[in-house]
Amino acid sequence: MWLVPLDEFRSGLLKDLQSGARVSAFFAVPELEGSQLHAVLADGMAGEFRWWITRVGDAYPALTPECPQFHWFERELFEQWEIRPEGHPWLKPIRFQRSYGSPDAPEILPSVTDFFAVEGEEIHEVAVGPVHAGVIEPGHFRFQCHGEEVFHLEISLGYQHRGIERAVMCGPDKRTIHLIETLAGDTSIGHATAYCQALEALAGVQPSGESEVWRAIALELERLANHTGDLGALANDVGYLPTASYCGRIRGDFLNMTALICGNRFGRRLVRPGGLGVGIGPEVVVELRKRLDQASVDARSAIDLLWLTPSVRARFENTGRISAETALEIGLVGPAARASGLERDARREFKAGVYRDIVFTPPTQPDGNVQARAWVRWLELQQSISLIRQLLDRVEQGYSSACGAAALDLAPNAAVVSVVEGWRGEICHVAMTDSQGRFRSYKIVDPSFHNWMGLALALRNQQISDFPLCNKSFNLSYCGHDL
Repeated sequence: MWLVPLDEFRSGLLKDLQSGARVSAFFAVPELEGSQLHAVLADGMAGEFRWWITRVGDAYPALTPECPQFHWFERELFEQWEIRPEGHPWLKPIRFQRSYGSPDAPEILPSVTDFFAVEGEEIHEVAVGPVHAGVIEPGHFRFQCHGEEVFHLEISLGYQHRGIERAVMCGPDKRTIHLIETLAGDTSIGHATAYCQALEALAGVQPSGESEVWRAIALELERLANHTGDLGALANDVGYLPTASYCGRIRGDFLNMTALICGNRFGRRLVRPGGLGVGIGPEVVVELRKRLDQASVDARSAIDLLWLTPSVRARFENTGRISAETALEIGLVGPAARASGLERDARREFKAGVYRDIVFTPPTQPDGNVQARAWVRWLELQQSISLIRQLLDRVEQGYSSACGAAALDLAPNAAVVSVVEGWRGEICHVAMTDSQGRFRSYKIVDPSFHNWMGLALALRNQQISDFPLCNKSFNLSYCGHDL
């Protein structure tokens, strides 16, 4: 962690990024005069983070023109703190929230803003959302088209903004863990684990080995449920109903396994600072192994049909391609990055818990299209089943007690970075405490924050009818982005 002058901050950041690091978090912390800018870079090859800090007033030279990974972060920074990145190419809100420094300002309505426009003969604009035909989250998509071909897609979010980062300030308290668990409903375990790791590091607490095993099992079950659901949804989007129908039910089987462990299908109440929030008996291990064996057979039967069907492959291949170069440039994470050939996986890069002594290689694909993103999910699904079986061997005998602490005493004037490989990709929580050991700043970066630009670029030069398929191949979180 370095506090340096702005010029050194800028040159150091860009040098690290050119050497292969990526932006995990970028945010401001207000001071009596001006603000501190914090940039947390992840160096996966070295397995370490680099934390750069500088002081700025109400403006600084934008980083986005030289490093597009900062594009979304700098828009967020300006929206939240009114710190202007001068020279940013498209400085507009990402959540349409009031500035933290102007809480009494008039309400800002989502998507009431200027949109990028293409001019020319036969150019037309298509607006989709925020209300959609399916039961999905709200988001607005603005297409610039020539006939059926998409020249440009602009994505406007913010309809789900709840103010979670501000709500956890001055915590932690009794409600904080519940806010974290509902940050992105389908990633309750991922975000709860990142939060608990941060608190344990600040408090100097090491959870028990059994707790770490069950956290990892729950994380892999969360991955299984969502990857299975995504593959079924992709099948549905190309009209292939056998896989679509079965995967919906099998996804429920994986969710019910999580409920078997802790009583909640989304894993709420399981992960708690210091350990677990529930006790888990040996009979759960026996039943979980039985259910996992059956669900793995069912998943293979249903999903293998996809790869054997020419009409499905014809729609998946050559659709929504993101090259490895583009994925690197914009900072993709998770299956979307691995489907473009990038070996990015926080479980292997920043080993924590049981992942320190589990050897595995995250699957990758070189093509970066819908087929690659679907295939990576299928390979990860099989890998997660194998990992859970290994982990169950460690807890085959005995009872795992509820060992979470009611409260932890956090170190004052301290800061930590906590990362977890959620099913969408890298989840990053950055916690900073004040002199009383309370949260001075708590920054949350959901993997969707990195990947929405990837969806926009995947639609370039595609048919507009490919949008539902491309969208589902990323399956990003609206509420995880909007916080």
